[in-house]
Amino acid sequence: MTAVSEKNSGKVLILAPQPFYQNRGTPIAVKLLAEELAGGGYDVHLLVFHEGEDITMEGVTLHRIPSISFINNIPPSISWKKIVCDVFMFFTMVKLIRQHRFDLIHAVEESAFMAMTAKVFFKIPYIYDMDSSLAIQIVDKLSFLRPFRGVFEFFEKKAVKGSTGVVAVCKALEDIARKYAPQCPVVRLEDITLLDSSIKNSENLRDSLPGDEPIILYVGNLEGYQGIDLLLESFTLLKQDGSKGILVIIGGSDKHIAYYKNLAEKLHISQYCFFLGSRSVEFLGHYLCQADILVSPRIQGNNTPMKLYSYLDSGKPVVATNLPTHTQALTPEFSVLVEPTATSMFEGFKRLIENPEQGRKIGSKGKEIAQMQYSREAFSEKLLSFYQKVSAINQS
Repeated sequence: MTAVSEKNSGKVLILAPQPFYQNRGTPIAVKLLAEELAGGGYDVHLLVFHEGEDITMEGVTLHRIPSISFINNIPPSISWKKIVCDVFMFFTMVKLIRQHRFDLIHAVEESAFMAMTAKVFFKIPYIYDMDSSLAIQIVDKLSFLRPFRGVFEFFEKKAVKGSTGVVAVCKALEDIARKYAPQCPVVRLEDITLLDSSIKNSENLRDSLPGDEPIILYVGNLEGYQGIDLLLESFTLLKQDGSKGILVIIGGSDKHIAYYKNLAEKLHISQYCFFLGSRSVEFLGHYLCQADILVSPRIQGNNTPMKLYSYLDSGKPVVATNLPTHTQALTPEFSVLVEPTATSMFEGFKRLIENPEQGRKIGSKGKEIAQMQYSREAFSEKLLSFYQKVSAINQS
């Protein structure tokens, strides 16, 4: 963690409209953000949803919205459950603002609209943390709203222009923020590798898998935008081709796992396809190092998946769809980029299975990139430098 700087001070309220803590992308990123701000000398208060594990973070005061008995298992993307929780978050935010003298609000995703209101009534500036484009996310999730994309972009632009600065998680979001408000300070703050090779458990994947065929591993949730249908279809082509390979999937809710297990049976690949359910993120490196190929089949969105940085750091070859969500962080030099079709992904798998030495070279280069560009130290330096810049603007 970053040493405390005498230049850094002030009370920051982080609004994170998510279940917290859970072992998935945004909650992990929020935890990192809160810890690094606290380590940098800020008095950090974190407001989250009622659902999630209580954890202790040094220098961080955790607040939750009131418990809502009929809402649980809140999904990562937009849903009626999330909207209800957002309403409760707004009123809890107002209560906290009246109790504390916050110098800045750090608003994650849609909480930027709550922060806009706080700026008007309480004169508190805010930073807009763009983990995704809300306009794109809404029309991707709810296609019938596509004709209203311009309306969503209008409000997203208002949130950017009203902020004192924008934290963008990837280049695509940085470009969107700069297009909306060219004069607004923007920093691109990518996620980091989460690997810790010193943390292991006793689970050996090979013990529960048939034979010694190459392991293709996916880690993450099983929402539609992740492209799991595409993954299973491409793996079906691999087995129909007679190629070796076992597909292992870590993560996902019970409902999604049941759905994709059923799909695997329909595709006649269930004997080669294993769904392990959730595993603790602290053991991520333990599982990645047991794989031969790592895959990210995402088909929607423009933000880079957090897991990608850990994939690279593992030193294993990565197969990913040739879409902006991946290509803003990957190149053919240290990954295998495939078109978002079953045939193209199958060909990518087959290429690595038949040429393991090429896979080792790709993986080695990826590890070099991850350790150079996506470390915790690099994240902290960029974050705290940006906060000092924003503080200077607010004080001027």
